[in-house]
Amino acid sequence: MVHLSTYFSLENAGDPHDEKLLKRGLDALPGVTSVSLSERGCVAVDYDSTGVRQEQIRQKVQELGYQLRSED
Repeated sequence: MVHLSTYFSLENAGDPHDEKLLKRGLDALPGVTSVSLSERGCVAVDYDSTGVRQEQIRQKVQELGYQLRSED
């Protein structure tokens, strides 16, 4: 079992409603252990790599309606 963390910067997130929605959606993925959102729209996800992959987390964030900020 390998515990990892991943971080995404989101274009359209940062308020308490967004945090609740992201937590509810991402907690449904097997292996996700923690979800937090900063006021600046950065989401941090701790997960067990035997249950979920980073790409699955990224995809779920987008399915929930959030745009990833491009890394220019």
